[in-house]
Amino acid sequence: VQYGVALVSGEEIKSNEEPRTWVQSIFFWFRVLLSLTVLSFSLAVTLVALFQGKTTMWPNVPTWASLLSFVFLLILVGMLEAMQISFYACAKMKKDERATSFFGKKTGELISKKNNLPAFMIGRQLMVVSCFFILARVTTLDVEVGRGENIFGVSD
Repeated sequence: VQYGVALVSGEEIKSNEEPRTWVQSIFFWFRVLLSLTVLSFSLAVTLVALFQGKTTMWPNVPTWASLLSFVFLLILVGMLEAMQISFYACAKMKKDERATSFFGKKTGELISKKNNLPAFMIGRQLMVVSCFFILARVTTLDVEVGRGENIFGVSD
């Protein structure tokens, strides 16, 4: 992701690490390719299972609502995780360095007022756990082994 954003923005990636050797580069790009392959296969299995009705999603929920909730919850969890990282990073900054925008400034003031950061982190964690319980319902496969009704027509 970092390399893609840097490529699109035209910015050079600055690092305190030494440049990789060719062996390290091969190993790095192998891991990137392997991760993308596993991610793509997992997403394909999940989407096919959703559209074939082979998940543990509640029976009265239409496929489009399952897909929409899947995407929405993944985005929500990503934003909550990003907020945790940014709030901890901002806690180490000086007050005048924290915000460059109106909403950033207001959010920083709200979090730093009356020790709200621990309360936010607890609420954020409960929200993430709740999202993952619902995501587990949306994405868990409901296929009986030995019946031949597998994803992608794979044999038993």
